Amino acid sequence: MTKGTIRLKRKTIRVICISTYIPQKCGIATFTKDVTTAINLLNPYALVEIMPIIKDGENPQFPWEVKYKILQSDLNSYLQAATYINHSSCDLVLIEHEFGIFGGECGKYLIPLLKAIQKPKVMTCHTLIDDPQNKWGQVFQKLSENVDGLMVMAQDSAQKLINLYGVKKDIIAVIPHGTPDLTYNATEIHKKKKNLSGKLVLGNINLLSENKGIDYALEAVAQIVKKYPQILYLVIGQTHPNILAAEGEKYRNSLKLKIKNLGIQKNVRFINRYLTLEELIKWLKVIDIYITPYLDPQQSSSGALAYAVGAGKSCISTQYLYAQEILANGRGILVPFRDSTAIAKAIISLCENHTQKKQIEKKAYKYGRFMTWSSVALQHLDFFAQIIKKHESKRPKTS
Repeated sequence: MTKGTIRLKRKTIRVICISTYIPQKCGIATFTKDVTTAINLLNPYALVEIMPIIKDGENPQFPWEVKYKILQSDLNSYLQAATYINHSSCDLVLIEHEFGIFGGECGKYLIPLLKAIQKPKVMTCHTLIDDPQNKWGQVFQKLSENVDGLMVMAQDSAQKLINLYGVKKDIIAVIPHGTPDLTYNATEIHKKKKNLSGKLVLGNINLLSENKGIDYALEAVAQIVKKYPQILYLVIGQTHPNILAAEGEKYRNSLKLKIKNLGIQKNVRFINRYLTLEELIKWLKVIDIYITPYLDPQQSSSGALAYAVGAGKSCISTQYLYAQEILANGRGILVPFRDSTAIAKAIISLCENHTQKKQIEKKAYKYGRFMTWSSVALQHLDFFAQIIKKHESKRPKTS
């Protein structure tokens, strides 16, 4: 080492992550890939091992970091996974929790797995149940009692863990949803590449499902087009695989019928496929105004909205929990639920007030610098270190 060089050494942490994982088409799978890749860059001597949950009949071709799989509907598979973990050299187990991933009623098969794991356990809460007394809330209560640390993406969610589930404040970490570290630049350059020059581009990027509230955005487009005929609304992403398996393209077809009835066929375009991260970023850069008209007031995270903020986009959203926090202090515009007129007025206001739009974009982009995946990964590793230290301090001392 040359004179004057400072070397900061971080203790290596070996992590096994239980989640869904690419190539599974699921928002949590993508999140897990992104966050663990970022962690690996800061923790290169102990790359994260992935332990995916797979459904009956599913056989994804997972990458090398997957060493062991859990069968979603087989309780014994969860217990065998615990044995594997306990005999491994991992320092901590990370669980990416979302209802619908794990087997048993309300995902209760995860409970005996957590009880059997003897390593420190941290769980990311992608959704919080507002009623701890219903069957979903009761399962979540047991999950929270069997981990050493909990991570959420908003301060409001941390408060809910304390108030509704009695979780101690010192085992909760509020860590934002990560975003790519994108450059801040004008959309016109990217519109030209997509042959969209001169268009006023609205959009959202999601796995399509009814609770995304796209109907209301379409109704807003029908109002806006009277003043801005050059408007184009991009509905980007394929139908959610679970919805597709259960009812096919029923919802997408209902949207197409609505578009026809509203007479806005020239103003709406579907990009019906699952996007790679590279494709997602390219489309995100094209969008002038990003919309999340979601219908669930309790939604506690949104990777799509996080990415839009990280890209410095003008965002208009319904007032779900995550949006309230991430778009606070002038970083975006909140509108009531199921109110297409409010969406239309907000969009028209931004189009008429370029100074306001620019201010929103700058505030969003500045805030997004704290949400880059490298920053989020560092926060994860710091929290892991705290949890491991606490866990070790509880071990009985041997003479």
